[in-house]
Amino acid sequence: MKKSFFIYAILFIALFSFSAQAQTIQAPKVAVPTADLQKQLQGALDSVDGLGLSADQTSKLKANNKTFAGEIFKILGGTGTDDAKKGLLNNLGGERQKFLSNLLGSSLLGKYTQKINGLIKPFKSKLGLASMLF
Repeated sequence: MKKSFFIYAILFIALFSFSAQAQTIQAPKVAVPTADLQKQLQGALDSVDGLGLSADQTSKLKANNKTFAGEIFKILGGTGTDDAKKGLLNNLGGERQKFLSNLLGSSLLGKYTQKINGLIKPFKSKLGLASMLF
């Protein structure tokens, strides 16, 4: 009798401690964008094969892409609130759209945007707030 009571007591304590451990609060992990992700983004933005761009358009676009990707990750790595970051990203997206429409025109802009969206899709979720730009 004492033996079975002792075994039940140990099992009860084991179950109670296991349940208590399962209910501890854990802070969610926030993924910080890395330089590798910035290179992936810039590589996707620089992919202009098959669009028929001139050498001048290609060089201007690639220079802007480098600046654009750098600005995105500068904003994401900043200390502002999410709302402030969204505002900065919206402004950056508007400037980018003006640049692209002036450089490419409407027909090439549509083709470029469609191509970029397809290339960015696999890692879009990793971009966090910046995913709203694509």
